[in-house]
Amino acid sequence: MSEPAAGPRLTDRQRLSWLRLIRTQNVGPASFRDLINRFGSAEVALEMLPELMISGGANRIVRIPSLAEAEAEMEAARRVGARFVGIGEADYPPLLRSMDNPPPMLAVRGNAAVFRLPGVAIVGARNASLAGIKMARMLAADLGRDGYGIVSGLARGIDTAAHQGSLLTGTVGVLAGGLDLPYPPENAGLCDDIAERGAIISEMPFGWQPRAQDFPRRNRLVAGAALGLVVVEAAQRSGSLISARLAGEMGRLVFAVPGSPLDPRAAGTNGLLKDGATLVTEASDISRAILPLTGMRAPDLPPFEDPPDFSATPPPGESDRAKVIEALGPTPVPIDEIIRHTGLHPAQVFMVLLELDLAGRLERHAGGNVSLVFGEG
Repeated sequence: MSEPAAGPRLTDRQRLSWLRLIRTQNVGPASFRDLINRFGSAEVALEMLPELMISGGANRIVRIPSLAEAEAEMEAARRVGARFVGIGEADYPPLLRSMDNPPPMLAVRGNAAVFRLPGVAIVGARNASLAGIKMARMLAADLGRDGYGIVSGLARGIDTAAHQGSLLTGTVGVLAGGLDLPYPPENAGLCDDIAERGAIISEMPFGWQPRAQDFPRRNRLVAGAALGLVVVEAAQRSGSLISARLAGEMGRLVFAVPGSPLDPRAAGTNGLLKDGATLVTEASDISRAILPLTGMRAPDLPPFEDPPDFSATPPPGESDRAKVIEALGPTPVPIDEIIRHTGLHPAQVFMVLLELDLAGRLERHAGGNVSLVFGEG
């Protein structure tokens, strides 16, 4: 793999501001994008955050990470040979850009050229059978030889086997915690091996110990970084099935390896096959289905911090905020419906939603739907 082509780059000052903004509580990928679109730069958005939180009805103003804290995290990345990559930069995984609300910044360790390979995710049970481990390793090795990059979540069992099978051809490991805290700990050596030819990525802060709720977030990136996702073994209530559902929602292909009806580790994969997943017994089953997608053009790199002109639209007033909040409830609704119902300019609706989001009063759902956090109003 050669080095990625040159492209637009954040300045050091922009990178620090982006990192401070995305590390601020209540600022997620969607609100980060809206803030950049509204104010033109992360630096200006940071200055406006307190005012926006107050307008959204926040009970308290959350603390914004200091410049020194952002510089310390940058230094922590350098110590482990990692770097922070923004969504508009050439080293950012192109398939992730096509997700709903992709992470604005990723910590990356390794060779970003692996992101240019057409990706296939392989996931499955942690307590995998020997047959399942052998199958995952074989599929990863065969697909790697055919020019595919293998993506997985570095968990025990199937994930580990998939990474091991594709070490020589290129694999991407996605962590649920900080890049400096590989999980499980016994895969620290595997992370070092992956970084030699492939890459390890995480959207979480350095020093972050993964919690249960962080793994679905990790699974979303695993699914998003690939054209298709293969489940080798999975029980009925399995994180791998969450990955498969997320992959389907993103329009990725979903594959499953059949297993014995007597093995509970195959109940989830057999269920996926009943629901329409593509049956896999060899790597060619995957490559034949994915080959037509490999020529898909990645989305264009977004420009960096070019401020749009909002001068023609007045900012929302208190009556406008009341209309938007009245239209919201605990049930997710499309933003387009809110715009039609309130009769407000789209920019005004998006601004009120941004304020509510920053105040911790808005929940965003798949497909661009939003709802009020339960009990808020």
